[in-house]
Amino acid sequence: MNRFARAAYIVWIALRYGLDELVLTSFEHPGLRLVARMASLGRDLSAPRGQRLREALQKLGPIFVKFGQVLSTRRDLLPADVADELALLQDRVPPFPGEQAVATIERAFGQPVDTLFTSFDRTPVASASIAQVHFATMLDRNGREREVAVKVLRPGMLKVIDQDLALIRMMAGWVERLAPDGRRLKPREVAAEFDKYLHDELDLVREAASAAQLRRNMAGLDLVLIPEMFWDMIRPEVLVMERMKGIPIGQIERLRDAGLDIPKLARDGVTIFFTQVFRDGFFHADMHPGNIMVSVEPATFGRYVSLDFGIVGTLTQVDKEYLAQNFAAFFRRDYKRVAELHIESGWVPPDTRVDELEAGIRSVCEPYFDRPLKEISLGMVLLRLFQISRRFNVVIQPQLVLLQKTLLNVEGLGRQLDPDLDLWATAKPFLEKWMHEQIGPRRLWRELKEQSPYYAKMLPDLPRLLHGYLQQRPLDDLRADLAELVRQQRHTNRLLQKIVYGGIGFLLGLVVMQVVVRVRLF
Repeated sequence: MNRFARAAYIVWIALRYGLDELVLTSFEHPGLRLVARMASLGRDLSAPRGQRLREALQKLGPIFVKFGQVLSTRRDLLPADVADELALLQDRVPPFPGEQAVATIERAFGQPVDTLFTSFDRTPVASASIAQVHFATMLDRNGREREVAVKVLRPGMLKVIDQDLALIRMMAGWVERLAPDGRRLKPREVAAEFDKYLHDELDLVREAASAAQLRRNMAGLDLVLIPEMFWDMIRPEVLVMERMKGIPIGQIERLRDAGLDIPKLARDGVTIFFTQVFRDGFFHADMHPGNIMVSVEPATFGRYVSLDFGIVGTLTQVDKEYLAQNFAAFFRRDYKRVAELHIESGWVPPDTRVDELEAGIRSVCEPYFDRPLKEISLGMVLLRLFQISRRFNVVIQPQLVLLQKTLLNVEGLGRQLDPDLDLWATAKPFLEKWMHEQIGPRRLWRELKEQSPYYAKMLPDLPRLLHGYLQQRPLDDLRADLAELVRQQRHTNRLLQKIVYGGIGFLLGLVVMQVVVRVRLF
């Protein structure tokens, strides 16, 4: 199936499930509603709108399912019935047969599944767009029986994803050529980033490595649990990890019944996000409710349980510093500094007037401060910021697309847990502490420790290098350099003398003028 056939298939699915009718009826204009009724003639659109949208996304494949997963967390932007249906995409995508999963496992390891595991449940416990999960038990290296979760890729995913990505790249090219903001939005770079992360998600060895890195990073935080990876049992299409237990984060009533502090959970989620982003520059980028549980075990009560590490984001030190400074300036309502940072970072043209950009940012952000999260529509904030970005030609940063997506996920999760959560007040102390560590003595000491192996290697070589340098420089050259240095010093002294004499003359002139004026007055 080529790109054009895939595009035709997408259009056919949209018409089959009445997505055109959903779009047209969302507008208040009576003419559009009439068009929607006429377009629905001859089609059975009796199913609820949320169900039709969910089934259409499932038919279209993994990329569209992921889009639905992101939308499901934004209950402020969607009707409740639609959000409830899209939430089923998080971990209840129709599974593929268990026998196919067994065949994939046996092909990956070259052994029967009964040899690899002491027990294996052929009925999947969770099914998502890319893979599904089965519970099993196995013996570890020490001969202990361990409960594990086995993640198996869906068969034939690579071909479908490549077709959709080819279509996305084609559409991105159209946007870049035809849209007024095409070049500024960098749609092809964004599509390339999406391509990279989706293909990374198809390699479960890479996912296991990301999980191990996050586990090390979060070890001392005591807020989140990340499963252990069993490296002997990991292949590109199969991943075996520690089985984690807990209550899904979306089941708020069960969490309350278990005695969990819901507002604290919301604050902890924000802390985890900002720690991963600004401390580590390595963050879980698929934090929808289907990938998060809360532990109720006595030893780990109240901790988050993070799952599915197929998509992780990274930030450079430069990105982290600019983002942290932007956030800190936002929290101080220092819009001038925000504008200056955008110019310094190259996100806006260098000839942009700071005062105009400052005024534009202030008009977007000021109305939303000191409000609880339930009163803030991040969708409206992003819309206003987009309008401002168009006016000032803000260049979209492709490397930050995942961060923006994750921030939407975190905000949606916070809204579900605690609508009264003040996102800004929760994050401000953390960011201020981080900024202090970045620019204070701690950073200097940390960099000295990091560079100490280099200094230890370099210092013994300094006498030899200095001696070699002196041996290579002829004496006449050294004398010439010294003569030039003396000449420049004398020139500087003469210049300073002229400045001093000029200043003294200026002061004497002022005194004489004062005397003359007073004599004339009296």
